[in-house]
Amino acid sequence: MSSTFTETEPLATTTAQPLAVVTGASSGIGLELAKRFVRASYDLIIVSENEQKLTAAAQQLMQLDASRDIELVATDLSTSDGVNELYDAILKLGRPVDVLAANAGVGVSGEFAAETDLDEEIALINLNVTSQVHLIKLVSRDMVERGSGDILITSSIAGLLPGPRMAVYAASKAFLRSFGQAIRNELKDKGVNVTVLMPGPTDTEFFERADMLDTKVAQGDKQDPAEVAEAAFAALRDRDDHVVPGARNKLQAGMAKFLSDEAQTKLHGAQTARRE
Repeated sequence: MSSTFTETEPLATTTAQPLAVVTGASSGIGLELAKRFVRASYDLIIVSENEQKLTAAAQQLMQLDASRDIELVATDLSTSDGVNELYDAILKLGRPVDVLAANAGVGVSGEFAAETDLDEEIALINLNVTSQVHLIKLVSRDMVERGSGDILITSSIAGLLPGPRMAVYAASKAFLRSFGQAIRNELKDKGVNVTVLMPGPTDTEFFERADMLDTKVAQGDKQDPAEVAEAAFAALRDRDDHVVPGARNKLQAGMAKFLSDEAQTKLHGAQTARRE
């Protein structure tokens, strides 16, 4: 079963050196999560499709603690082959995964019927949804078998509100929120904790990649990804079911509970509308 921990100790470990797997680790929240695990004396497997950025991320992590073992897996998790490649790399290490941070994701913006590209949206579903289910299925089985482990699933407060001009993205994050809570209930008595991370707007490359730089949400205040990672780590430590980092994001998440679906959609749509 999982052990308790202090600020300088690993969350839960079955070996002398705990191991964390972080997907989407080349930048943004994923990289900051990896840094937080390094500072807590975890060895790492970091994953991204971009090998060059992944190598640069590994160099940053080694500067924090050169004694850590860091494995790099450059693969496309939007494909089944990519997920299997990552899982094969885990098995080759011959070590249990103490924490899986399932963080990889992508956004697509624009009006669904008139502007967005179907292939890009299918790729989003493959990465944000299908690959998460695939990878978590494989890793969670191993965790259940030994009776310990932690899984962090990166959803979003966008998963609380239907998202005009981000319809498929918001739906994918709603899926992850529901999925995470469901499997948490199934695994909680088997020694495996599941925590859902639900950040709000964060200062990462997300808005540029999603072609959203001219939207209200992209031009507004955003949270430091290091703060998001710290909140996620604390939630894992406390075995919380979910975490919404930041007071303003918590307020928005709380307000959403009292709004109709139509009002929620209007609120979110005002944030994702493009500015003239």
